[in-house]
Amino acid sequence: MEFSYPSFEGLRRFPSSTLTDMGDDATRASSHAANVDPMIPRKHAILSTKAVITIGGPKDGTQFRPLSFNCPKPLFPIAGVPMIYHQMEACAKIPGITEIVLLGVFEEKELAGFVNVASKNLGIPVRYLREFKPLGTGGGLYFFRDVLTRDKPDCILVLHADICADFRLEDALNFHAAKGEGNHVTVLGTTSRKEHAQSYGCIVSDESTLEVLHYVEKPKSFVSTDINSGMYILSPAVFDDMKEIFLRNHDLGGQANESIWLEKDILTKLAGTGRLFLFKSNAFWSQIKTASSAIYANRHYLEVYRRSHPEALSRPSADGPIIVGDVRVHPSADVHPTAKIGPNVSIGPGVRIGPGTRIKDSIIMKSVVIGAHAVVMNAIVDSAGRIGDWSRVEGAKVGANPNDPTTSVPELPLFSRDGALNANVTIIGEETTVADGVLVLNVICMPHKEISRDAMNEIIL
Repeated sequence: MEFSYPSFEGLRRFPSSTLTDMGDDATRASSHAANVDPMIPRKHAILSTKAVITIGGPKDGTQFRPLSFNCPKPLFPIAGVPMIYHQMEACAKIPGITEIVLLGVFEEKELAGFVNVASKNLGIPVRYLREFKPLGTGGGLYFFRDVLTRDKPDCILVLHADICADFRLEDALNFHAAKGEGNHVTVLGTTSRKEHAQSYGCIVSDESTLEVLHYVEKPKSFVSTDINSGMYILSPAVFDDMKEIFLRNHDLGGQANESIWLEKDILTKLAGTGRLFLFKSNAFWSQIKTASSAIYANRHYLEVYRRSHPEALSRPSADGPIIVGDVRVHPSADVHPTAKIGPNVSIGPGVRIGPGTRIKDSIIMKSVVIGAHAVVMNAIVDSAGRIGDWSRVEGAKVGANPNDPTTSVPELPLFSRDGALNANVTIIGEETTVADGVLVLNVICMPHKEISRDAMNEIIL
């Protein structure tokens, strides 16, 4: 797949000297110490960090279909840039960061263009390492351990790709440096509502030392509202623990098992040993599993841009269009001055929007054409879609509370117990046409379709 979507206009371009030319250890230590709380004693130094983002493979995007049919899920644009670029940008701000590694099962050609552009924009080396097969959340780390430890980083920061958050990574690294003996793991955690906690890895920790005493992945009964957020800091010595698990798996006989799971194998093993700690944050956190959560993440990152990259957002002007709230319109898009856009809307390159059209809480992908006086709300319109004049494309509102920083979007099944389609964000698949004057409500539509009638609460195959 040719990488053609990402738009980095308006995003911060870090001077390479601030990220890669860190000089000697003293210089790096001084830079890293700039935001360190002097009241927290450091047990060991963290002068260099390598970041790894685990991006999975094509089969991991099933809940994200049809959006992942023609675009690898990690590259799906949220707030105008690929999903994982938000994480990469957060990693690039860490003092002493030496490299960002993407680890997954996608073919190299699917990511080559993105890797080159991202490395240039961030001013830091970015590389993609491809697993020969899915190896679990830790197996790929172990398989490429020699590459990841080649320049002897003091720690390795690991993030799962399907996370949307206010990343407090430097604070987490400072915490890691203040704990353990340099052979430990810090798991970055957050708080879940009690009714959702069992869907995540649950953590029980000592309130005074923040040592993790017990960890269980997706328990059958309630354990704790402290949950694993899918981000970890590993001391390189943890690869010795992975080696034990790898050898144990091969000693079991039968077919060799190279898979290692950070959650079930490493965290469970280290809990209660004094080698696993919890860095807990009440900042915004959510997963990006479904289209609903993509809309939620889009809303969050646009709000973040208002604070960190205000130049990336579109502003109201005398010659239109009417902009409400946080909106990002690609410079190549053509939006009629009488259209009303926002809040919480991202519009991709080459989009054309007609007069009097209303768009709210939506993601409009590249080369979409939306006719006159149409309405698009709580929806994602995939690339090269066509929405006719006076049509209405609408989905259900995302159910999470944006005013609660610890909330996340509950991942509802596609169907309810009685077989009805659960209310969800509407998805218009790639190169799909919605005829003039048609109502499309709570619909998931596969690519290359023509919707010439009203469609409500259905999947169009």
